[in-house]
Amino acid sequence: PFVIVCNHQASLDLMGMVEVIPERCVPIAKRELLYLGTVGWACWLSGIIFIDRRRRDAAIGVISRTASAMRRENVR
Repeated sequence: PFVIVCNHQASLDLMGMVEVIPERCVPIAKRELLYLGTVGWACWLSGIIFIDRRRRDAAIGVISRTASAMRRENVR
């Protein structure tokens, strides 16, 4: 298992990430990206899991449920 961290200095970073993310990877992104117009739609359609960093408890819950599903389904 591994973690890939991208800091999104530009909206084009997302396009580059698509090329380097391995198969069966579970992407997680901050919820603010969801509202970037077509980029947000593309993220949502590609199955990215969004977390709301302003709601710490909710974000931890989403990450915990995602981790459980990843272990259950044996994905990275």
